[in-house]
Amino acid sequence: MIELGKYATTVVAAYGASLVLLVGIVVQSVIANARARRALKEHENRG
Repeated sequence: MIELGKYATTVVAAYGASLVLLVGIVVQSVIANARARRALKEHENRG
């Protein structure tokens, strides 16, 4: 692995936080897409 020296904890924590945030954004987008599709289908079925 890459030698990060005394900053290893900070760098790994920053990468971890970034990964968690990116996964959260993707999950939120998928949920919002499903909700919008459901709402559109209900709207189309009403008339």
